[in-house]
Amino acid sequence: MTHTSVWQRPWVIATENVLGHLVAIVVGFVLMVVGLALGVTMIMLPVGIVVGLVGAVMFVGGCFAHVGSNS
Repeated sequence: MTHTSVWQRPWVIATENVLGHLVAIVVGFVLMVVGLALGVTMIMLPVGIVVGLVGAVMFVGGCFAHVGSNS
């Protein structure tokens, strides 16, 4: 007889996946806004481009990544 922990239930795993995606979306959006703000000044333009692109990748990854992968 095996003991099933509360943390192994499917609804907990699904909730963790959804929250992870929401965090990626929010952080990606914030990074895009920060990158846009940094890109306004000519001195910080290279940093702003990199930060904005990293934010865009995180945002798109949070929106379209597969939820519940078994890897």
